[in-house]
Amino acid sequence: MNARIEATPDNIGVAKIKVVGVGGGGSNAVSRMYRDRLQEVEYIAVNTDAQALVRSDVPVRLRIGDETARGLGVGGDPEKGQTCAEESRDEVREVLEGADMVFIAAGMGGGTGTGAAPTVAETAREMGALTVGVVTEPFAFEGRRRSKHAEEGIARLKDKVDTLITIPNDRLLVICGEHVTMEAGFRMADDILRQGVQSIAELVTVAGEINLDFADIKAVMSNAGPAWMAIGSGSGEDRAIQAAEEAIHSPLLDVSLDGARGVIFNVTGPSDLTINEVHQASEVISQVVDPEANIMFGMVTDMKMENEVKLTIIATGFPAEGGLVRATDNDTIMPDTADLDVPWFLRNHPATRRRMRGNVATTAMD
Repeated sequence: MNARIEATPDNIGVAKIKVVGVGGGGSNAVSRMYRDRLQEVEYIAVNTDAQALVRSDVPVRLRIGDETARGLGVGGDPEKGQTCAEESRDEVREVLEGADMVFIAAGMGGGTGTGAAPTVAETAREMGALTVGVVTEPFAFEGRRRSKHAEEGIARLKDKVDTLITIPNDRLLVICGEHVTMEAGFRMADDILRQGVQSIAELVTVAGEINLDFADIKAVMSNAGPAWMAIGSGSGEDRAIQAAEEAIHSPLLDVSLDGARGVIFNVTGPSDLTINEVHQASEVISQVVDPEANIMFGMVTDMKMENEVKLTIIATGFPAEGGLVRATDNDTIMPDTADLDVPWFLRNHPATRRRMRGNVATTAMD
């Protein structure tokens, strides 16, 4: 019997990924992604504010809820945001058509992102797409009302997505220090959303020496619930180990990896990156997750990185309802006297170590 070989259309075997920014924060993040875009990904901005959409760089822009918002936004009211999304469900469905994987990026606490993101996510999932939410929680200084809206929005969203990654903005203050401007703080929050979405999309779309395909991602992230995501980097000797340790001690994420049963990590480095270095990173990660965890990894060469290694981790499959271990819940670890004000899960992070060294040096000079 002769095998028949035929030409294959370019879109066969390629996962179609769409990234949707909902509301102000989400749309800002997607605009940043688009400037440094992946060619295989489609970027979409969804908002009730016509002026914000006009300023966006994203080519696909959808204004929702014209009957309710009239292009003027929803004044921070999540209920109006939800109503606007419901009004425009058909249009949302149209822009999501054909997607295999949909990312929903939003800043929680406002009106459109908080209210509309769950409806957009629900629509994507109904259409059969693997749906991943990546959202930020508001800074504490934004007030209790906004925090309450965020809590309610996240509770709604988690039931509408396969996987939900939540990033607390307050953790940014640990990295950027006390003297960051308001504008820079919000810009960093948008950029963290960008990193979260883009790093996962790269796992599927960027060809590597050891590839992760869409089926790998789907196996770990489908119906996975809460997820843990972080990025670390390292250079010089033991660079892969440094990158893995920096990621698992990320100050942006307030959960422990204990109990995670699904783990994907991707290592990106220069042409001299070795399989042994990937193995070393895997050893670091495997020591802090469930012993029976399904661990998958990819390896990509980036000629621009020279001696640096970047590592992205996505961990899912945490025990249901209350099984997620918050880092701040651990009160049995006693700190050294030099770092009483530093939470235990931040002490090993390079940014924290640098600040602590600076504080010690200042004290010694006094």
